[in-house]
Amino acid sequence: MINEIEDYINYLKIERQLSINTIDSYKRDLEDFYKFTNKSYKFITKDDVISYLGYLNNKINPRSINRHIVSIKNYFKFLEKNNSIKINPCDEITGLKTPKKLPKVLSEDDINKLLDINLNDAFSYRNKAMLELMYSSGLRVSELLNLEVNNIDFNMNLVRVFGKGSKERIVPIDDIATKYLSEYINIYRNTLLKNKESDILFLNSRGDKLTRQGFFKILKTIAKEKGIKKELSPHTLRHSFATHLLNHGADLRSIQTMLGHENIETTQIYTHVSDNYIKENYDEAHPRSKK
Repeated sequence: MINEIEDYINYLKIERQLSINTIDSYKRDLEDFYKFTNKSYKFITKDDVISYLGYLNNKINPRSINRHIVSIKNYFKFLEKNNSIKINPCDEITGLKTPKKLPKVLSEDDINKLLDINLNDAFSYRNKAMLELMYSSGLRVSELLNLEVNNIDFNMNLVRVFGKGSKERIVPIDDIATKYLSEYINIYRNTLLKNKESDILFLNSRGDKLTRQGFFKILKTIAKEKGIKKELSPHTLRHSFATHLLNHGADLRSIQTMLGHENIETTQIYTHVSDNYIKENYDEAHPRSKK
């Protein structure tokens, strides 16, 4: 049945120009769906979809089920649009209600600890430039690791980013990030190149593009060295960037643009995080607060 999704996958690649990670996610979801139903799309009914969702309900959480629902619904919309089916089995299928999960953020003190890196070799300068840039711009980790050297505009303090669906956006960066990026590129990056040719900005010890796993390992190691015990991931820096901007008076539309969110509702979750952040600061600072 897998060949039945080939046209759809090509459509996502060519016309929608979605990222490789997003396309792979759609593909896995649809392959799992076909494996369960063991039917051609021509014979799949609403009951088949409901049965599959019931099967998933015993295996994964509601948020993950909703991702599968989106994958399946978009696929059948594509088939309907191309007149491959007359009746869409997903017409009345809706997503599950899930509680809003607030993103985890670091305090400004923890961010300062994280960025206080002892600079003594090419790797430490790379890490300093990388983390300063991420906190300065709020990039997704995939965007950060796909950056090329010429994506940094040192004259204007800007970074040119290609986000989801290869959509381009320009994000300002601060003077500190610019300073350490300049030092890393002009002095230390050639050491990591290992006589190779590459335009990729952040390199690993073999002179190749740093991987997500490599970045996460670096982040965890530095956090442990600095005594930061909060649970964190590469996305924590992005969340912290947005929350701290909001706390210091940035407007939501500007944050939306910098993060590359299509919908303002996605960005609005940071208002809830900001409220929690303010309450935590109050609890810590007020003499009569219950600690």
